[in-house]
Amino acid sequence: DSFDILGDGVKELLVGRDDGVLEIYNFESADDPVLRYDHALSESIASIQGGCVGKDGYDEILASTYSGWLTGLTTEPVHREGGSGEELKLSQEMQSKISSLRSELEHLQMKVLQEREKYQQSSQSSTAVSSVPAFSVNDKFTLNKDDASYSLILEVQTAIDNVLVQSDVPIDLLDVDKNSAVVSFSSCDSE
Repeated sequence: DSFDILGDGVKELLVGRDDGVLEIYNFESADDPVLRYDHALSESIASIQGGCVGKDGYDEILASTYSGWLTGLTTEPVHREGGSGEELKLSQEMQSKISSLRSELEHLQMKVLQEREKYQQSSQSSTAVSSVPAFSVNDKFTLNKDDASYSLILEVQTAIDNVLVQSDVPIDLLDVDKNSAVVSFSSCDSE
């Protein structure tokens, strides 16, 4: 998307990447865009848009991720008042927002508990039918020309517990910054 998020009268280029990086480029000179800001999300960005969403007068960037999460970055400054021994004073509007969010959170927690109990009861009955849930997998296998390696990216809308990679030829697995996986190797019987 293109949007004047910096408020300088010139639209910036908003880029959301498959690796989860959100970037803002500014056109200070006529030659090449200059990276002004970047932010890393934990999953690939499906869509990005600039505009005024949350509060009048403060522009924001909204990004939706592969699993459907919406992330917003705002230009609204965050101020905290209070010094040594002073209590933080919240406006009436902020207190009402906090109380409504707390009640919504309690309601959602109760709903989750009810659904979990309902699932437990149905799964333990003699007429229970088990099925594998259907979900889509976002996968990419791309060549990185700089170090002659391949990058395998897997995304699903649920937690990934295990990934099994089987190969007929020897492979080396390289660690990357965004990887939180524990890698274990085992040799296969050739037959």
